[in-house]
Amino acid sequence: MPTHRSPEQLYRHSLRLLLDKDIDAWTALWAEDGVMEFPFAPPGWPRRLEGRDAIAAYMSGYPDHIDLHDFPDLRIHRTTDVRTVVAEMRGLGLLVDTGAPFDMTYIAVVTVREGQFTSYRDYWNPLAVQQPGLDFAGNGAR
Repeated sequence: MPTHRSPEQLYRHSLRLLLDKDIDAWTALWAEDGVMEFPFAPPGWPRRLEGRDAIAAYMSGYPDHIDLHDFPDLRIHRTTDVRTVVAEMRGLGLLVDTGAPFDMTYIAVVTVREGQFTSYRDYWNPLAVQQPGLDFAGNGAR
């Protein structure tokens, strides 16, 4: 019987992969039918991605736009559902196109099944995408 990471362990591992800019390995953490949602996404940005392939396509250009350096202030909270955690954190780095600082606050509600992400609701600040150089969603708003 394979041993799977706990939701907290999987989430911490996923952040390490983002810092390493290993988007392929990050995408491999997803269930085939996983769903990623952005409830606060502004117009022109996706609100829901269904399936690993859609998530991979969305994330493929991430390192070309954001050079992440750290996720300070990470707090992971367990919930009454052992498969679900709530993560609070900041993402720090630079915008690749402009060299401007990147500082985003996130709250994510993440559910894991059999060692893979199945649901990820990412509550990020939609005002931050108004910065030039942050168009990795392909909405043309550079």
